Amino acid sequence: MRTAVRDMMTPDPYAVGTGATIQEAAQLMRDADIGDVLVVREDGTLCGIVTDRDLVVRAVAEGSDPTGTQVEDVCNHQVVSISSKEPVDEALSLMRQHNIRRLPVVDNEDLIGIVTLGDLSADHDVSPVVADISQAPPNN
Repeated sequence: MRTAVRDMMTPDPYAVGTGATIQEAAQLMRDADIGDVLVVREDGTLCGIVTDRDLVVRAVAEGSDPTGTQVEDVCNHQVVSISSKEPVDEALSLMRQHNIRRLPVVDNEDLIGIVTLGDLSADHDVSPVVADISQAPPNN
């Protein structure tokens, strides 16, 4: 039987609302020792994802005010997600196809988790996917 994403994902991922500041997102990343935060709308649906690199390239390098700039203004709104029922092989395929290391897990429009290459590396050889992603140009 193939492993489903739900068996490998991290449930209840770290998230902030669209009105959170980039400073709040950065502090959450620091405190939780993570490199990304999901951005959710008031109704709980996924709006985007912001990474530590996004904060540097899209905000700090542009001179944005960390206490006045909202994450919604710098997050990636073109989020690729996956259902918890999908097989892990599909998650790896999406990561390779879109040159990403993390996939929000969404069921019925509700954000329920996140799956990363790190999560999948325990049971799968992710080195070919990592190699492809590393060779791709930055996607932010």
